[in-house]
Amino acid sequence: MAFNGSAIVALLDSAVSKGALHGVAAVVVDRNGQLFHHAAGEAGERTLFRNASMTKAVATTAALQLVEQGRLSLDATVESILPEFGELSVLDGFDGDKPILRPPASKATVRQLMTHSAGLGYFFLNDKLLRYHALTGEPNPLSGLKRSLSVPMVNDPGTAWEYGVNTDWLGLVVEKLSGQSLGSYLRQFIYGPLGMNDSTFAPGAEQRERLLRVMQRQADGKLAPSPHDLPPTSEWDAAGHGSYGTAQDYGRFVQAWLNDGAGILNPATVQMALQDHLSPIQLPTLLKSAMPELSNDVPALPVPQSWGLGFHLTLADLPGMRSNGTGDWAGVFNSYYWIDRTKGIGGILMTQVLPFFDMPVVETLVGFEMAVYEQVGAAVPAA
Repeated sequence: MAFNGSAIVALLDSAVSKGALHGVAAVVVDRNGQLFHHAAGEAGERTLFRNASMTKAVATTAALQLVEQGRLSLDATVESILPEFGELSVLDGFDGDKPILRPPASKATVRQLMTHSAGLGYFFLNDKLLRYHALTGEPNPLSGLKRSLSVPMVNDPGTAWEYGVNTDWLGLVVEKLSGQSLGSYLRQFIYGPLGMNDSTFAPGAEQRERLLRVMQRQADGKLAPSPHDLPPTSEWDAAGHGSYGTAQDYGRFVQAWLNDGAGILNPATVQMALQDHLSPIQLPTLLKSAMPELSNDVPALPVPQSWGLGFHLTLADLPGMRSNGTGDWAGVFNSYYWIDRTKGIGGILMTQVLPFFDMPVVETLVGFEMAVYEQVGAAVPAA
């Protein structure tokens, strides 16, 4: 496909020149490889980004490989593999300043970890959990301390979609069953086979020099250096947020999913993972932030959507944009991707700006996606 990226180049360059972004990279891929790449501002050809929650899809792919091999069952309880998971309580609320804890009403499964319905939360999106951390002094996952994963659940497993440390626990499942650290497993079975040579949980000195700095959106709309970052070291390879890589590396991962899992998964697994595994549980219409410095409130698009194994799913054709069945997600530093298997196209847009769901970035993202589909033919309108 001859791909003309001039509209995207203009869009990204303009976002930087007017001060909306300090650095940004975009990649477009089809089933055969990269169609387009452009970096603007402080981002260059070889810039490294904090993938943050874009790590989740890669770690879930590792778990799906173990499912294919018959070493892991989607409906196995998490505690049957990791007994320490069975020790987690549910946080029901507070009696004054004392947390009210009780045993969960059901046992969480591997599938529920993959769909964020295992009952686990994130401190920056859940007021109850944020208060628990404040009262107990327990570390949060951005501390790099592994015991941060052992704070209580916020719901009973299987009762609600709640964004949280689910994928971190899934990464520990992969480590337990493979006998390797997650980073070592990914190098051997995903990063290596796909040529994602700059992807890692532990960037070296040379890679850190290529890492785009994190900027914080100020009240006046300008950007200033952010006090928030991933910890310089971590006690575990955080499957939920801990990897780094280039936009091109992530493009290779998206390409593999477009191309029936080429090299890393079987076509049937790819198809299965991008089905709705969450229903009858509904996604919330608003993802409410408990820490405005890390994330804005994120309203859901008013279209049918759900969650597959490791991916958010759009379940409708969006005019001039992605197709029904497209998988996507994002990272807290405002990096985004989508995988449209119907059209055979995927996009990655990466910045390093807080808080998440920053309006100037979201506007750039929407413009990027529309420019991509202008080139490849818009999604078929709904009948």
